Order: sequence, then C-alpha cells, then structure tokens
Amino acid sequence: MRDKFNRFMQGRYGVDAFARFTMGVALVAIILSIFFRSGSRIGALLDTVGLLVLLYTYYRMLSRDIQKRYQENEKYLAATAKLRQRFNREKSMMNQRKTHHIYSCPGCGQKIRIPRGKGKIEIECPKCHTKFIKRS
Repeated sequence: MRDKFNRFMQGRYGVDAFARFTMGVALVAIILSIFFRSGSRIGALLDTVGLLVLLYTYYRMLSRDIQKRYQENEKYLAATAKLRQRFNREKSMMNQRKTHHIYSCPGCGQKIRIPRGKGKIEIECPKCHTKFIKRS
C-alpha cells in the first residue's frame, strides 16, 4: 500500500510550509464553525471557508506544476519571514532563560547573557562599556 502511495505521489508537489499554513487555517475555520452552529450564518460560512481552503491545500499538494507551487511557497515565506524570525528569536530566548540570566544594559539597552548561579557580579557592556552590578 505504501509503495502504491509513493508511486502516486511521484512528480507531485507534496507538502510545504504554505500547505501546512493553509491546512491550519482550514482546521481553525472548521473548529470555529462548531461553536457557531446555533442557527447562525457564521457557522455555515466558516464551514464553507474551511472546506474551500482544505480543497485548495489538497489541490496544491497533488499538483504536478511544481514550479508554480514552489513560487507560491516562496512568496508565502517572504511575506512571513520577519514574523517567523521574531518567533524563532523569542523561542531561543526562552530556551536560554533556563541556563542564563538576560540583562539589558542601562546605558545602551544591549541585551547581555550571563550564566545562572554566579552570585553578585559586575557586568561590563560589550557595546558601550558601562559597568553595572547584578545578582545572577
């Protein structure tokens, strides 16, 4: 069965970042439509939007026009680059907070990373050379 699926998918575009995003949008729209079921048009609209986005996602995944799908994905990645970069930076900062304290220089605002457990230390900013004392 797996071999048949692999042969079917040969020459097709498959899943990329834009497909994962549109699949998420479809899922959110369908889940939100469940909460608006009480006879409102909003629920039906969200169901329709979710279904259409889901169909579009599968169309992209099964498409044989690889170049066009690649260009669509590149546009999506370019449009979301700053947001993804900021999210990754925040994620990295949260991981570093387990092992380091992160202080801001009172002189210039530069963020400085100091290992935890060093006690009371004097920190010199590498950017403006301001010295300040912190407990780590």
